[in-house]
Amino acid sequence: MASQALLVVLAPTITAIGDDFDASVAVVGQARSVTAAVAIATSLFIAARIGVFGVRRLLVVGACIELAACALVGLAPNLWFFLGAHVLVALAFACLLSAAFAGVVAFPPEERAWAVGYVAGANALTWVVVNPEVGVLTEWVSWRAAEIVPAVLAVAALAFVRYADAIPASRRPMTLRLLTSDVSARRWLGSEAVAFASWTALLTFIGAFFIDELGVGEAAAGVLLATGAAAYVVAATRSGQLAARWPRRFLVAAAALAMAVILPLTLTLGERGVGAGLLLFCLAGLAAGVRTPASSGLGLEQLPEHPGSMAGARTAVTQLGYLLGAAGGGAVIAVSGYAALGLALGVGMALSAVLVLRVWEPAQLTASRPVSRGSLPNR
Repeated sequence: MASQALLVVLAPTITAIGDDFDASVAVVGQARSVTAAVAIATSLFIAARIGVFGVRRLLVVGACIELAACALVGLAPNLWFFLGAHVLVALAFACLLSAAFAGVVAFPPEERAWAVGYVAGANALTWVVVNPEVGVLTEWVSWRAAEIVPAVLAVAALAFVRYADAIPASRRPMTLRLLTSDVSARRWLGSEAVAFASWTALLTFIGAFFIDELGVGEAAAGVLLATGAAAYVVAATRSGQLAARWPRRFLVAAAALAMAVILPLTLTLGERGVGAGLLLFCLAGLAAGVRTPASSGLGLEQLPEHPGSMAGARTAVTQLGYLLGAAGGGAVIAVSGYAALGLALGVGMALSAVLVLRVWEPAQLTASRPVSRGSLPNR
């Protein structure tokens, strides 16, 4: 939640930031591009050494950097300082999200499907918890005051860090060459990058869409974003049951194809009113809540000797998606508007579905296995 809050805070505040700095939404949205570019390099560095750093250390370092990042972003005197402060945002994000998914490796293989679902659900829960507060603070105080919210989550991460499990050591050192030389892992990375470019482009600009096209205020936009995220949480925390019954690559492909239809509709039919826009955004959240955990679990299994490193690589590839999504999405909006962006996102999700069908999935992963019910098991 602490990692995702660093990104979520931009959605309800992007319009107010643009007004403050006399910049367009597309330009302010490039803060995501800065974050993504730095996080990609940082995540690849972490991926090769995650067994040395350990989950606890990554959480502590990431949370401390997040506190500094929130302070610098909130105090930014101009647009260039604001964008530059997102270098620290990127460092914190890379540490925290890599640690989050690497922590799943501490669970037995038969429990990882639902564990990944809870981790992915926690990412989306941030949208439910953070967006309303950020929207209210932005509308009633300022977007600068809204940076308090992710800072609080950073403190919470520090408070709970002692409960983080260690990940098993790799049998041999991980290198970038080893990561990219595996054909199936490379295909998964490509599919995930395309999918996240499409999904995160929507997340980057959907708040501005609600504000600019539907005429809602920042506080209302925060509530709408939180509602769509709640749909994601519901799907993600139950996705382990689907992953236990169906081959994950087929499950990921089916959810991606559903999103290929829903995302264009969200930015076209969604213009007809708040109700239509919210309904379509919730449907997109449900489909993404199935796709993301299933795909993440599939990725962790691509290099069985280096699951922790695959977690770091996942962080890098998601940020590559943010980089492409923010830059490309902003360009499409500036030139052709939201409807054209929706069409581009649909094509991207369809492409990711095709790519993931070529990813290898071990036979034992497709077999039915018991799925934990209710709360997390005692550990």
